[in-house]
Amino acid sequence: MRPKQLTLDDHQRRIAKGPGGYRPGAGRPARRKGIVHHVRRPQVKSGCPAHVTLRVREDVPSLRTRSFVREFQHSLADACEQGAFRVVHYSIQRNHVHMIVEASGKQALASGMKSIGARLARAVNRIFERSGPVVDGRYNVRLLKSPREVRNALAYVLLNVRKHWAQRHHGAPPVRIDEASSGHSFEGWKQNTGRAVKRLRAREVSNAKTWLLRTGWRRCGLIDPSEIPGAARF
Repeated sequence: MRPKQLTLDDHQRRIAKGPGGYRPGAGRPARRKGIVHHVRRPQVKSGCPAHVTLRVREDVPSLRTRSFVREFQHSLADACEQGAFRVVHYSIQRNHVHMIVEASGKQALASGMKSIGARLARAVNRIFERSGPVVDGRYNVRLLKSPREVRNALAYVLLNVRKHWAQRHHGAPPVRIDEASSGHSFEGWKQNTGRAVKRLRAREVSNAKTWLLRTGWRRCGLIDPSEIPGAARF
């Protein structure tokens, strides 16, 4: 009997063994967007604030619910000041949380963010009556080294909901302070906007101690609540 000649695909399927080879589903799985890999973190200087982002897993409901926002704010009030680490500003979005933080070094940043991540996870599981992992990968961090970078990061965090609204609706969103942020306690809004920022509740964030975040950024101009931050990724 003459041997049956195989096609190239048939031959590849026959020799496929172990985790490799030609077959449906083989190969490295597709990487989810937003995952921060275990790359080496940059060195953190005590006079340099940072913009960090915590993302939650895809199966977590939207974080922008009144019950979760209140729960997270109460939890953050107890952990915003940890000596060598402090949370100065934040905003809660649907599947991530932005924060402007100060840390005395790399270890203080890691320890502080571990505490904040744990509090975020417990708040999510309590409010949504679920269990299991919440945070999706490592937190993303960007050091802010100049007054301009700090000013842009403040506008990006405090007005982040305006950026997302403009992207969805292709227009200018209404001008108001996001209640799911620390904008109510921010003292760097422009005074010529025609409306005062009302203090709706007690502070749940710490006072800035670095020169850049306390006064240095003001050299680049105060922040108008009607601004729409750019879509640059931090």
